[in-house]
Amino acid sequence: MAGHHNTPDFTALADLASARVGGRAILANDDFFAPRTNLLKADPAIFVPGKFTTRGKWMDGWESRRRRTPGHDWCVIALGMRGIVRGVDVDTSFFTGNFPSHCSIDALDTARAVGPALAAREGAPWTTLLAKSPLSGNRHNYFAIPAAQQAWTHLRLNIFPDGGVARLRAYGEVAMNWDAAPVRTAAIDLASIRNGGLVLGASDMHFGARDNMIMPGRAKHMGDGWETRRRRGPGYDWAIVKLGTPGTITRIEVDTNHFKGNFPDSASIDGCFSPAARLEDLASAAWRELLPQTKLKAHHRHFFSRELRPIGAVSHVRLNIYPDGGVSRLRVYGTVAAA
Repeated sequence: MAGHHNTPDFTALADLASARVGGRAILANDDFFAPRTNLLKADPAIFVPGKFTTRGKWMDGWESRRRRTPGHDWCVIALGMRGIVRGVDVDTSFFTGNFPSHCSIDALDTARAVGPALAAREGAPWTTLLAKSPLSGNRHNYFAIPAAQQAWTHLRLNIFPDGGVARLRAYGEVAMNWDAAPVRTAAIDLASIRNGGLVLGASDMHFGARDNMIMPGRAKHMGDGWETRRRRGPGYDWAIVKLGTPGTITRIEVDTNHFKGNFPDSASIDGCFSPAARLEDLASAAWRELLPQTKLKAHHRHFFSRELRPIGAVSHVRLNIYPDGGVSRLRVYGTVAAA
Protein backbone atom coordinates (compact mmCIF):
# COMPACT_ATOMS: atom_id res chain seq x y z
CA MET A 1 0.00 0.00 0.00
CA ALA A 2 1.31 3.43 -0.88
CA GLY A 3 0.75 6.31 1.50
CA HIS A 4 -0.76 9.59 0.40
CA HIS A 5 0.09 13.12 1.45
CA ASN A 6 -3.22 15.02 1.29
CA THR A 7 -4.69 15.38 4.78
CA PRO A 8 -7.38 12.67 5.09
CA ASP A 9 -10.61 12.80 7.06
CA PHE A 10 -9.39 10.36 9.70
CA THR A 11 -7.00 12.99 11.10
CA ALA A 12 -10.06 14.63 12.71
CA LEU A 13 -10.24 11.63 15.06
CA ALA A 14 -8.35 11.29 18.34
CA ASP A 15 -4.63 10.48 18.24
CA LEU A 16 -4.68 7.34 20.38
CA ALA A 17 -0.88 7.20 20.57
CA SER A 18 -0.08 10.77 21.61
CA ALA A 19 2.07 11.27 24.70
CA ARG A 20 -0.48 13.92 25.66
CA VAL A 21 -3.04 11.19 26.44
CA GLY A 22 -0.53 8.76 27.94
CA GLY A 23 0.96 7.09 24.86
CA ARG A 24 4.44 5.65 25.42
CA ALA A 25 7.16 4.28 23.16
CA ILE A 26 8.09 1.40 25.44
CA LEU A 27 10.64 -0.63 23.46
CA ALA A 28 12.76 -0.35 20.33
CA ASN A 29 15.46 -2.62 19.00
CA ASP A 30 17.64 0.41 18.24
CA ASP A 31 17.48 4.14 18.86
CA PHE A 32 21.14 4.99 18.55
CA PHE A 33 20.82 8.44 16.97
CA ALA A 34 17.50 9.72 18.36
CA PRO A 35 15.28 8.33 21.15
CA ARG A 36 12.03 6.53 20.52
CA THR A 37 10.20 8.84 22.97
CA ASN A 38 10.26 11.60 20.34
CA LEU A 39 7.83 9.62 18.16
CA LEU A 40 4.79 10.49 20.27
CA LYS A 41 5.41 14.14 21.10
CA ALA A 42 2.27 16.19 20.61
CA ASP A 43 4.11 19.08 18.95
CA PRO A 44 5.19 18.91 15.30
CA ALA A 45 8.81 17.93 14.69
CA ILE A 46 11.42 20.68 14.43
CA PHE A 47 14.86 20.92 12.85
CA VAL A 48 17.80 22.77 14.44
CA PRO A 49 20.65 23.40 11.98
CA GLY A 50 24.08 22.80 13.44
CA LYS A 51 22.84 20.96 16.53
CA PHE A 52 24.74 17.73 17.19
CA THR A 53 25.03 15.17 19.97
CA THR A 54 28.00 12.94 20.79
CA ARG A 55 26.44 10.35 18.44
CA GLY A 56 25.68 12.57 15.48
CA LYS A 57 23.15 15.09 14.18
CA TRP A 58 20.37 15.89 16.65
CA MET A 59 17.02 14.89 15.16
CA ASP A 60 13.52 15.38 16.55
CA GLY A 61 12.30 11.84 16.00
CA TRP A 62 13.28 8.20 16.41
CA GLU A 63 16.37 7.23 14.44
CA SER A 64 18.26 3.95 14.37
CA ARG A 65 21.84 3.39 13.21
CA ARG A 66 22.68 2.24 9.68
CA ARG A 67 21.95 -1.48 9.50
CA ARG A 68 24.79 -3.69 8.27
CA THR A 69 23.03 -7.04 8.83
CA PRO A 70 19.76 -8.55 7.52
CA GLY A 71 16.47 -7.62 9.18
CA HIS A 72 14.64 -4.42 10.09
CA ASP A 73 14.13 -2.07 13.01
CA TRP A 74 11.00 -1.69 15.15
CA CYS A 75 9.45 0.30 17.98
CA VAL A 76 6.54 -0.77 20.22
CA ILE A 77 3.97 1.83 21.29
CA ALA A 78 1.62 1.48 24.26
CA LEU A 79 -1.43 3.51 23.22
CA GLY A 80 -2.58 6.17 25.62
CA MET A 81 -6.17 5.12 24.93
CA ARG A 82 -7.30 1.66 23.87
CA GLY A 83 -9.17 2.09 20.62
CA ILE A 84 -9.98 1.25 17.02
CA VAL A 85 -7.32 2.60 14.66
CA ARG A 86 -8.77 4.16 11.48
CA GLY A 87 -5.61 5.65 10.04
CA VAL A 88 -1.97 6.45 10.74
CA ASP A 89 0.53 9.15 9.87
CA VAL A 90 4.13 7.98 9.60
CA ASP A 91 5.70 11.43 9.57
CA THR A 92 9.27 11.65 8.21
CA SER A 93 9.60 15.43 8.55
CA PHE A 94 13.25 16.55 8.21
CA PHE A 95 14.46 13.02 7.46
CA THR A 96 15.74 13.37 3.90
CA GLY A 97 18.65 11.02 3.22
CA ASN A 98 17.99 8.90 6.28
CA PHE A 99 14.30 7.92 6.19
CA PRO A 100 13.20 4.26 5.91
CA SER A 101 12.23 3.06 2.45
CA HIS A 102 9.19 1.17 3.81
CA CYS A 103 7.17 0.63 6.97
CA SER A 104 4.53 -1.72 8.33
CA ILE A 105 2.40 -1.66 11.48
CA ASP A 106 1.29 -4.53 13.72
CA ALA A 107 -1.21 -4.35 16.58
CA LEU A 108 -1.85 -6.14 19.85
CA ASP A 109 -4.66 -6.07 22.42
CA THR A 110 -3.42 -7.16 25.81
CA ALA A 111 -3.54 -6.25 29.48
CA ARG A 112 -0.13 -7.88 29.97
CA ALA A 113 3.15 -6.00 30.09
CA VAL A 114 4.93 -6.23 26.75
CA GLY A 115 8.52 -7.34 27.31
CA PRO A 116 11.41 -7.65 24.85
CA ALA A 117 10.54 -11.21 23.77
CA LEU A 118 6.92 -10.36 22.90
CA ALA A 119 7.95 -7.05 21.34
CA ALA A 120 10.26 -8.81 18.88
CA ARG A 121 8.00 -11.78 18.11
CA GLU A 122 6.93 -12.25 14.51
CA GLY A 123 3.31 -13.28 13.83
CA ALA A 124 0.75 -14.08 16.52
CA PRO A 125 -0.28 -12.61 18.85
CA TRP A 126 0.54 -9.56 16.69
CA THR A 127 -1.94 -8.72 13.93
CA THR A 128 -0.90 -6.82 10.81
CA LEU A 129 -2.75 -3.51 10.45
CA LEU A 130 -0.63 -2.08 7.66
CA ALA A 131 1.30 -4.30 5.26
CA LYS A 132 4.80 -3.27 4.17
CA SER A 133 4.34 0.04 2.38
CA PRO A 134 6.67 2.61 0.77
CA LEU A 135 7.52 5.86 2.51
CA SER A 136 8.53 9.29 1.24
CA GLY A 137 11.06 11.44 3.05
CA ASN A 138 10.45 14.75 4.79
CA ARG A 139 6.66 14.56 4.69
CA HIS A 140 3.51 13.13 6.22
CA ASN A 141 2.77 9.60 4.99
CA TYR A 142 -0.92 8.86 5.63
CA PHE A 143 -2.33 5.34 5.51
CA ALA A 144 -5.99 4.44 6.01
CA ILE A 145 -6.65 1.28 8.03
CA PRO A 146 -9.52 -1.00 6.88
CA ALA A 147 -12.75 -0.38 8.78
CA ALA A 148 -13.32 -3.90 10.15
CA GLN A 149 -10.93 -3.72 13.09
CA GLN A 150 -11.07 -4.45 16.81
CA ALA A 151 -9.70 -2.24 19.58
CA TRP A 152 -5.98 -2.35 20.34
CA THR A 153 -3.69 -1.45 23.24
CA HIS A 154 -0.30 -1.57 21.45
CA LEU A 155 1.18 -0.88 18.02
CA ARG A 156 4.52 -1.92 16.57
CA LEU A 157 6.02 0.33 13.93
CA ASN A 158 8.40 -1.63 11.71
CA ILE A 159 10.81 0.29 9.48
CA PHE A 160 12.73 -1.25 6.59
CA PRO A 161 15.60 -1.53 6.88
CA ASP A 162 16.51 1.33 9.25
CA GLY A 163 16.40 5.11 9.49
CA GLY A 164 14.38 7.87 11.07
CA VAL A 165 10.72 8.72 11.67
CA ALA A 166 9.77 12.04 13.25
CA ARG A 167 6.28 11.25 14.56
CA LEU A 168 3.75 8.44 14.59
CA ARG A 169 0.07 9.39 14.83
CA ALA A 170 -2.58 6.69 15.26
CA TYR A 171 -6.00 8.21 14.65
CA GLY A 172 -9.11 6.39 15.75
CA GLU A 173 -11.98 5.92 18.16
CA VAL A 174 -11.60 5.37 21.88
CA ALA A 175 -13.06 2.04 23.02
CA MET A 176 -15.20 2.46 26.15
CA ASN A 177 -17.30 -0.11 28.00
CA TRP A 178 -20.38 2.00 28.63
CA ASP A 179 -22.19 -0.98 30.16
CA ALA A 180 -19.81 -1.12 33.13
CA ALA A 181 -21.75 -0.38 36.32
CA PRO A 182 -19.52 2.44 37.71
CA VAL A 183 -19.59 4.27 34.37
CA ARG A 184 -23.36 4.07 34.13
CA THR A 185 -24.07 5.36 37.63
CA ALA A 186 -21.43 8.03 38.28
CA ALA A 187 -21.22 11.46 36.66
CA ILE A 188 -18.16 11.51 34.40
CA ASP A 189 -16.69 13.98 31.92
CA LEU A 190 -18.50 12.86 28.77
CA ALA A 191 -16.58 15.41 26.66
CA SER A 192 -13.12 14.18 27.66
CA ILE A 193 -11.00 12.74 24.87
CA ARG A 194 -10.21 9.85 27.23
CA ASN A 195 -13.92 9.00 27.30
CA GLY A 196 -14.39 9.23 23.55
CA GLY A 197 -15.30 12.91 23.30
CA LEU A 198 -14.39 14.70 20.08
CA VAL A 199 -14.49 18.35 18.99
CA LEU A 200 -16.16 18.08 15.60
CA GLY A 201 -15.81 21.67 14.48
CA ALA A 202 -15.24 25.28 15.47
CA SER A 203 -15.91 28.65 13.89
CA ASP A 204 -12.26 29.66 14.17
CA MET A 205 -9.04 28.44 15.81
CA HIS A 206 -6.49 30.96 14.64
CA PHE A 207 -4.39 30.91 17.83
CA GLY A 208 -5.25 27.61 19.50
CA ALA A 209 -6.60 24.23 18.36
CA ARG A 210 -10.15 23.25 19.29
CA ASP A 211 -9.06 19.79 20.51
CA ASN A 212 -7.08 21.35 23.36
CA MET A 213 -10.30 21.97 25.29
CA ILE A 214 -10.97 18.28 25.98
CA MET A 215 -7.43 17.17 26.77
CA PRO A 216 -6.43 15.76 30.19
CA GLY A 217 -5.30 18.10 32.95
CA ARG A 218 -5.31 21.87 33.09
CA ALA A 219 -3.67 23.91 30.35
CA LYS A 220 0.09 24.43 30.69
CA HIS A 221 0.05 27.82 28.98
CA MET A 222 -2.12 30.02 26.76
CA GLY A 223 -1.26 28.01 23.64
CA ASP A 224 -2.68 24.89 25.27
CA GLY A 225 -6.27 26.02 24.78
CA TRP A 226 -8.75 26.98 22.06
CA GLU A 227 -8.41 30.62 20.99
CA THR A 228 -10.03 32.51 18.13
CA ARG A 229 -8.85 35.64 16.37
CA ARG A 230 -10.20 39.08 17.34
CA ARG A 231 -13.67 39.49 15.86
CA ARG A 232 -14.11 42.69 13.84
CA GLY A 233 -17.72 42.17 12.81
CA PRO A 234 -21.00 40.98 14.32
CA GLY A 235 -21.54 37.46 15.61
CA TYR A 236 -19.74 35.11 17.99
CA ASP A 237 -17.50 32.05 17.95
CA TRP A 238 -18.48 28.47 18.72
CA ALA A 239 -17.21 24.91 19.01
CA ILE A 240 -19.22 21.68 18.80
CA VAL A 241 -18.28 18.65 20.92
CA LYS A 242 -19.60 15.16 20.32
CA LEU A 243 -19.85 13.42 23.68
CA GLY A 244 -18.31 9.99 24.14
CA THR A 245 -21.84 8.70 24.64
CA PRO A 246 -25.20 10.45 25.12
CA GLY A 247 -25.87 11.55 28.67
CA THR A 248 -27.79 13.83 31.00
CA ILE A 249 -25.59 16.78 31.96
CA THR A 250 -25.35 17.72 35.63
CA ARG A 251 -22.29 19.97 35.82
CA ILE A 252 -20.11 21.98 33.42
CA GLU A 253 -16.69 23.55 33.82
CA VAL A 254 -15.45 26.34 31.55
CA ASP A 255 -11.82 27.09 32.34
CA THR A 256 -10.16 30.29 31.07
CA ASN A 257 -6.79 29.42 32.66
CA HIS A 258 -3.99 31.66 31.25
CA PHE A 259 -6.44 33.77 29.25
CA LYS A 260 -6.21 37.16 30.95
CA GLY A 261 -6.59 39.90 28.34
CA ASN A 262 -8.27 37.68 25.78
CA PHE A 263 -10.92 35.61 27.57
CA PRO A 264 -14.49 35.69 26.22
CA ASP A 265 -16.80 38.26 27.76
CA SER A 266 -19.47 35.59 28.19
CA ALA A 267 -20.50 32.11 27.11
CA SER A 268 -23.55 29.96 26.60
CA ILE A 269 -23.94 26.22 25.95
CA ASP A 270 -26.55 24.39 23.89
CA GLY A 271 -27.23 20.67 23.63
CA CYS A 272 -28.92 18.38 21.14
CA PHE A 273 -29.68 14.69 20.85
CA SER A 274 -28.59 13.44 17.44
CA PRO A 275 -26.05 10.63 18.02
CA ALA A 276 -25.47 9.71 14.37
CA ALA A 277 -25.28 13.28 13.02
CA ARG A 278 -22.32 14.53 11.04
CA LEU A 279 -21.03 18.07 11.56
CA GLU A 280 -22.92 19.36 8.52
CA ASP A 281 -26.16 17.79 9.82
CA LEU A 282 -25.89 19.65 13.13
CA ALA A 283 -26.62 23.03 11.52
CA SER A 284 -30.28 22.00 11.35
CA ALA A 285 -30.38 20.04 14.64
CA ALA A 286 -32.85 20.87 17.39
CA TRP A 287 -30.45 22.67 19.73
CA ARG A 288 -31.73 23.55 23.20
CA GLU A 289 -30.21 25.99 25.65
CA LEU A 290 -28.39 24.18 28.45
CA LEU A 291 -26.53 27.14 29.96
CA PRO A 292 -27.87 30.67 29.33
CA GLN A 293 -25.39 33.35 28.28
CA THR A 294 -23.25 33.97 31.36
CA LYS A 295 -20.40 36.38 32.13
CA LEU A 296 -16.91 34.89 32.35
CA LYS A 297 -13.77 35.92 34.25
CA ALA A 298 -10.13 35.99 33.26
CA HIS A 299 -7.83 33.08 34.22
CA HIS A 300 -10.60 31.35 36.15
CA ARG A 301 -12.34 27.97 36.52
CA HIS A 302 -16.10 28.46 36.16
CA PHE A 303 -18.40 25.72 37.47
CA PHE A 304 -22.08 25.56 36.58
CA SER A 305 -24.69 23.19 37.97
CA ARG A 306 -27.73 25.05 39.33
CA GLU A 307 -27.59 27.31 36.27
CA LEU A 308 -28.12 24.36 33.89
CA ARG A 309 -31.53 23.87 32.36
CA PRO A 310 -33.13 20.39 32.42
CA ILE A 311 -33.12 19.51 28.72
CA GLY A 312 -32.75 15.74 29.03
CA ALA A 313 -30.16 13.53 27.35
CA VAL A 314 -27.84 15.08 24.76
CA SER A 315 -25.26 13.65 22.36
CA HIS A 316 -23.57 16.96 21.43
CA VAL A 317 -22.89 20.28 23.11
CA ARG A 318 -22.11 23.61 21.47
CA LEU A 319 -20.00 26.10 23.38
CA ASN A 320 -20.74 29.66 22.23
CA ILE A 321 -18.28 32.41 23.23
CA TYR A 322 -19.13 36.11 22.93
CA PRO A 323 -17.69 37.70 20.94
CA ASP A 324 -14.39 35.79 20.69
CA GLY A 325 -11.37 34.80 22.80
CA GLY A 326 -9.85 31.78 24.48
CA VAL A 327 -11.02 28.83 26.58
CA SER A 328 -8.45 26.40 27.91
CA ARG A 329 -10.69 23.51 28.98
CA LEU A 330 -14.33 22.43 28.74
CA ARG A 331 -15.61 19.68 31.04
CA VAL A 332 -19.12 18.28 30.58
CA TYR A 333 -20.06 16.02 33.48
CA GLY A 334 -23.11 13.81 33.24
CA THR A 335 -24.60 10.36 33.63
CA VAL A 336 -24.86 7.93 30.75
CA ALA A 337 -28.28 7.96 29.10
CA ALA A 338 -30.31 4.74 29.16
CA ALA A 339 -29.99 2.74 25.96
